[in-house]
Amino acid sequence: MGNKQTTFTDEQFEAYQDCTFFTRKEILQLHGRYRELAPHLVPMDYTNKPDIKLPMGLLVNMPELKENPFRNRIVETFSEDGQGNLSFNDFVDMFSALCETSPRELKTIYAFKIYDFNKDNFVCKDDLEKTLNRLTKGELTPEEVHLVCGKAIDEADLDGDSKLSFADFENMISKAPDFLSNFHLRI
Repeated sequence: MGNKQTTFTDEQFEAYQDCTFFTRKEILQLHGRYRELAPHLVPMDYTNKPDIKLPMGLLVNMPELKENPFRNRIVETFSEDGQGNLSFNDFVDMFSALCETSPRELKTIYAFKIYDFNKDNFVCKDDLEKTLNRLTKGELTPEEVHLVCGKAIDEADLDGDSKLSFADFENMISKAPDFLSNFHLRI
């Protein structure tokens, strides 16, 4: 009676619900997951908006990411500082954009950012080779990787500049029926 711990204010809950695909319960679950990673750093009470960022090393080893070959790129992509350090807001954004109910358009935007290793706003052949090597865990020879990526660029490059713009990438992803079911994280 009267000892209930407050984690977020009603306004904070409403803001998270407005900006994500999560319910109050799921937001609390995410806070629990975030706090589990570093209970000594992450407070229970977020009503005073603490400025806490967890380092990439903790985040990439959480069960939801640990086996993902793109775990570092995912965390870097969602970190405001670009170094992989995530605030709770970054953490919520990551799970929201990659949750099963997130729309294809949003997932496509983040897939493009994740696969754009050199961060030049294009997915070039080198980016595709890094992507394919991660997906196949190095099981293909360099020649096979080069050949597959060359064919992918040839097929998906609509403007002939030998790299994929976001429009090229979006068109390619639209032809991949299993993209939505495979590109997600579960809480």
